[in-house]
Order: sequence, then structure tokens, then C-alpha cells
Amino acid sequence: MAGYAGAIPDEESLNSGNRIQPFATTPMAEALKNEGGKTKQITLREILGFEDLLSLTVWRASVAELLGTAVLVFALDTIVISTIQTGTSMPNLILSTLVAIIITILLLAIFPISGGHINPIITFAAFLTGLISLSKTFIYILAQCVGAIFGALALKAVVNSEIEKTYSLGGCTLTIVAPGPHGPTVIGLETSQALWLEIICGFVFLFASVWMAFDHRQAKGLGRVTVFIIVGTVLGLLVFVSTTVTATKGYAGAGLNPARCLGPAIVRGGHLWNGHWVFWVGPAIACVAFAVYTKIIPRQLAHTIE
Repeated sequence: MAGYAGAIPDEESLNSGNRIQPFATTPMAEALKNEGGKTKQITLREILGFEDLLSLTVWRASVAELLGTAVLVFALDTIVISTIQTGTSMPNLILSTLVAIIITILLLAIFPISGGHINPIITFAAFLTGLISLSKTFIYILAQCVGAIFGALALKAVVNSEIEKTYSLGGCTLTIVAPGPHGPTVIGLETSQALWLEIICGFVFLFASVWMAFDHRQAKGLGRVTVFIIVGTVLGLLVFVSTTVTATKGYAGAGLNPARCLGPAIVRGGHLWNGHWVFWVGPAIACVAFAVYTKIIPRQLAHTIE
């Protein structure tokens, strides 16, 4: 789950050469058109973007991704634990609502610095659609994964061992071991079902919300705050749907953020590694499908031409 928009230029990013440029002003995005407005090929050098590996600006921006993801993991996993522990009648609804609020707040805080990804899904999709380079993709995802580990460590430091063991630090799970009539038994969701949920929910997330941030026309028309609210709301709805439609104990719902799943898995370990690959492969497939979709559709339709 996470953050994502970088398509909406702000005054600071437009006027300052010392900050990483949001999606709409990245060289990769501008490279799609030449002076005559015709599409031109992006060079291999632009795709790889090795200069980003030596860019202090990019590395400084990645610090925001690291801290943002750490806060995201700490906050979301705390909410997951508290909603289950309190025994509320509708934990899924409460969880999805709080997810939407937290995502929106974090996007507003981080967007001016790094573009507001805080999610490998967003970063990988941005790369596949030509908005950022491969090098910047690597730096951002690395920062997000390290941030997720820090967030999980922070959560582990403030909860007791019993809560940590019972709720697995709020991590992403496909199955758990629960007491049964004939001893411990494994309950949860089948791997194939979980993989399909990750693919479908990941694509819907990109298609229904993140694309508004990638598309400068929609981002400009709606406004930054509105786009962030939409992203948070769609993510919250997908969390609700994925946990409700399965109604399976032991399954924590669609991860929708591989880094968030990685943090608790590294810190807590154990059964969190069971099927962990699903939370990476599913979103990756969704990103590829989304990238193919963006290549198929026309860049401008008659009623959207400025």
C-alpha cells in the first residue's frame, strides 16, 4: 500500500534545480516528445539513468522515501494489530478507512521532496511507463525496503512479545498455524488465490487512482490534494475488498506494498516468509499489465486535448 503521485508540479519543484523533479517534469517524461510534439524514442542511456546513482539530489530524495515508508509501516501495522485486538464488529471497515487517511497524509508530506512513492508498486510502474530511470527505481525501492525494516523494528520496540507473537507485527500473511481439534492446523488462503488477488488489486490500484497522478492533465485539473485523497480512498477500498471477499482467517488481505510486507517478515520472520514471494510477484505482474495498458491507449483523445 502506498504513495504515489508525482505528476502534479508545484512551485518549489518547478523553480528549484536542487530538488528531484516530480513525474510531470522528469527528463524521461519530457523525452517522449520533441519540439514538434511528435513522439521520439527514449535512448538506453535515459532508461538506465546511471547518472542518478551519483546524484546527491536523488539520494537525498530517497531519504524521504525511507522515512515515509518507515512511518507507513509503523502506522499501518499498529492499526492492523489494534483493530483486531480491540474486537470491533467491523475491523475491515475501520482498517480501510484509517489506511485511506494515513496514505493521504503521507503523500501530502512526502510529495514535494521525492514525488511521494513510498511503495515499490508505484516506483516500478513509474519506471515501466518511462517516467523515471532504472537507477532511480533501484534507489527508491532500496530506500523503501530499508524504511519498512526500520518501521517494523520501531513497532517491535514498543509492543510486548505476546502481541508481537500473536499478531506477527501486523505483517502480510497467507496462512497461520491455529489450534485445531486434532492439534495445530494451517488455515488461510491458497497461494494461487492470493496471487490473483495481488495482481487484480494491484492493477485496479494503478488504473483507478495512480494513473491520475501519472497523467499531468488529470492531475492538473483535479489538484494535488484531490488526487491524493483519491489514491488513499482507492487503496482503502481495495484493502476492504481483499479482506472481505475472502473472509478467510489467517489471510491478512492484499499486501499492495511489497516493502510493507518485507519489513515485518525480516524483523519477525517465521510464517511471514510462507508465500512471501506472492506479495512481490503479484504486484510486479500488475505493473507490467498496467504498462502495457498505457502503451495501448492513445495519449490524447479529442475531448482531452488542451
